[in-house]
Amino acid sequence: MEDRQGAEPATADADPAEPAAATSQVGEIGRQAGRGLRWSLLGNLVMKAGSFAMSLVLARLLVPEDFGVFAIALAASQMVIHINDAGIIAATVQWRGRLEEMAPTATVVAITSSGVLYGIFWMIAPYFAQLSGSEEATWVIRVLAATNVVYGLTAVRSAALLRRFEQDKLTKANLVGFLVNATVSISLAAGGAGAFSFAWGQLAGASVTGVLVVAFARLRIRFGLDRAVARRLLVFGLPLCVSLGIEGVLLNADSVIVGNALGPTLLGLYLLAFNISSWVPGLIGTAVRYVALPSFSRLAEEDPKSLSLGVQRAVPLLLSIVLPIAVVMGTLAPALVVFLYGERWAPSAEVLRFLAIVMTVRMLTALAFDVLASLGATKATVWLNLGWAVALVPALTTGARVDGIRGAAIGHAVVAVLVALPLATLALHRAGVVLAPIASALVRPLLGGVLAAAVMTSLAQVVHGVPLVQLCVAGGTGLLAFILVVVPQAVLRQLGGRVTELIPARSR
Repeated sequence: MEDRQGAEPATADADPAEPAAATSQVGEIGRQAGRGLRWSLLGNLVMKAGSFAMSLVLARLLVPEDFGVFAIALAASQMVIHINDAGIIAATVQWRGRLEEMAPTATVVAITSSGVLYGIFWMIAPYFAQLSGSEEATWVIRVLAATNVVYGLTAVRSAALLRRFEQDKLTKANLVGFLVNATVSISLAAGGAGAFSFAWGQLAGASVTGVLVVAFARLRIRFGLDRAVARRLLVFGLPLCVSLGIEGVLLNADSVIVGNALGPTLLGLYLLAFNISSWVPGLIGTAVRYVALPSFSRLAEEDPKSLSLGVQRAVPLLLSIVLPIAVVMGTLAPALVVFLYGERWAPSAEVLRFLAIVMTVRMLTALAFDVLASLGATKATVWLNLGWAVALVPALTTGARVDGIRGAAIGHAVVAVLVALPLATLALHRAGVVLAPIASALVRPLLGGVLAAAVMTSLAQVVHGVPLVQLCVAGGTGLLAFILVVVPQAVLRQLGGRVTELIPARSR
């Protein structure tokens, strides 16, 4: 930083050095982000597997009514999770300057926000439970919502770990917390605690995770209120909260509209497809968001050219990872649904074909969201999600009335491609991100996707009838075709050489 500030800004020698400096900066942050991403993915995989195993155990100890009461409490808790800390986590990650200067004020703001929201939900819990048809959910709501207070207490320390790319420590804290959650939940369920077993388990797990996060963060706990700092934090954080609130509407609007228009049975078929299409955003997307905001924030802080270069590299890479999965979901949807859930769920396949497109757009717009947040352009994220929501509601309503659940999925996909993607592109352009070089880098992934879809469709007709065979033969061959198109030949030769080295000479 000191060298750049001391140099002449407009010398003939400076220009050639700038791209090299930007490339070096992107490379260093990319290495840190890659390490963080690996830990985030590992943590997500273990947590998803553990949650699935815990749900199997609890399903044998509890009755469906207990799950229903907990679902009501979870819905109440999720309503405030996005706005719980007033955007302090993202604001801390994106902060320009030393954390020690803003941490006391950020801590006070986060604790105050989460405490006030908890007080509100304590008071309205009986009414929410009654509205949801289960008055006994009142105290379950109050216990579970206390986890949000824990998140508020530890918000700044969690953000400090993300900012320093110490996702390994955050992952370890979350895993230890999950083990505590599972132990407490299963023990209470075995003792007859019912729906409270979920709530107390999550609160205990969150508390243990919070203690570990505070210990790992190495950020001294101090309280203070600097009005100038608080103003900066809230100017950044509050629009982000509004935007995330709208994002919650985007994720749930189709459930409300489809259920209202078509009834619970067709809604169940639609939701199954939606859940399948959410696997990738839930697993890969969450891990990416753990590192995307700190990565782009550091690039934006150093040099706008570095940020643009980082985006130019990230978008094709992300599309290359997500697109083949979307192609499998889209072209082999019947085989995938029937293999996983059985023949009675087959109607969900026509929905999944189009929600696979939505999944791809969700991943790209989430990346754009993090880039905009890293630049401090949180108002732009509001307009992005608001424009998407305004177009989505009538599209879903019309689609559901015209063509049932398939029509709703088509409406969702059309709005995603024709509204959400252009809005995200426009927002990035207006924020100063150079996007033109991305076009040429997207040619290979798009061609690979088209070829993979053609191969899968053709082979699916040949091996028609056995879902597992279709997935293995058609899906595997299509993915191989995608790799041959997208991955450079030099990389493939290098991988081939490594494989050859691993084969013993005698076997060759």
